[in-house]
Amino acid sequence: MELDWKRLKKRGGKLFMELLQDSRYTLLYDHRLPTVYERMVAVKNATTGGMIRLEASSVCQLRCPACSTARGKNRRGVIGWGFLKFADFAKFIEENPQVKTIEISNWGEVFLNPELDAIIQFAYEKGVYLKAANGVNLNTVSHATLENLVKYQFRHLSVSIDGGSHETYRLYRRKGSFNRVIRNIKTINYFKEKYQSPFPKLNWQFVIFGHNEHELPLARELARELNMEFRPKLNHTPEHSPIMDKEFVRKEGGFKVASRDEFASVKRRAYSRPCTQLWDSPQINWDGKLLGCCVNKFGDFGNVFEDGLNNTLNSEKYQYAQKMVLGLAPQRDDIPCIRCKVYRTQIAGHTMEEPRAREKLLALVQIGCHIKDKITELVRGG
Repeated sequence: MELDWKRLKKRGGKLFMELLQDSRYTLLYDHRLPTVYERMVAVKNATTGGMIRLEASSVCQLRCPACSTARGKNRRGVIGWGFLKFADFAKFIEENPQVKTIEISNWGEVFLNPELDAIIQFAYEKGVYLKAANGVNLNTVSHATLENLVKYQFRHLSVSIDGGSHETYRLYRRKGSFNRVIRNIKTINYFKEKYQSPFPKLNWQFVIFGHNEHELPLARELARELNMEFRPKLNHTPEHSPIMDKEFVRKEGGFKVASRDEFASVKRRAYSRPCTQLWDSPQINWDGKLLGCCVNKFGDFGNVFEDGLNNTLNSEKYQYAQKMVLGLAPQRDDIPCIRCKVYRTQIAGHTMEEPRAREKLLALVQIGCHIKDKITELVRGG
């Protein structure tokens, strides 16, 4: 039976709560997916191969001090410096009709890609959803592109705005303009009204630092006025601009914690679990290199533009990486994961308290197919 996902969306809340009665399904909770429907879509994509990550641009014009791209580290390595070509994108879509959702943001700024308008229009015509949930800075973008985001139903845009004023914003988003970003958001909202479209869904992503923590309430209110969902984010570099008022951040950040380490200690799980992307949304670099996850900047698993997506995903090296991350195979020097801090501390090192991160990840992967059957069963029964 083919699932009726429109029907499932309507009944999503009830179904999701039923699924959560089984403790295994609590592992599917992801604070980055706040709505029931987003989680249901994530489950669908994970069980049908419908989502991948394909970076549109590794180039960025800002100079954020804690960013690998801004510091030039990525430019010299496997990520490189460049844009996804429209020809490569179109060929990839034609060869992979199973792909229905593509995340196009990662290390760089997608709006710097000179062929982005063509990519957005082509995806729309082929029925492929595009999103930039990882984040964009929205500083450099044309009026026409802002209209195309709405006209061609770009699904989701997460805008990185780490402050509620230009004075605070510029301290981290160096070379950026708070006022220009806000103007661009207002322009998107204008076109959403013109086209009577809910897309793109807009998020205000606020990375919390010591220098901007005091503006959390102000930014939240501005986000509300702009019809954006406000999403604070715990920073991954606590040594840069350390949190000053932890109690304030615990309250205003919405996590009841003030750091990623504290999150792991309290929640008994990692703040971010990019390792699952090896299965549910494999990351591809702008030039076709298969990276596996959005964190990997250490090595690749082949090139999907040259060898094909399925061939690369089914390669011995990629399959071995999946087994290694699950703890089902010993570490191997040619697997990029062994150089990754996430793998070393959360998976291989077992630094988290029980249940161990590796066991949680294994459980998450194992129930991936079962949950689709369970949802089907519930739909049939209702």
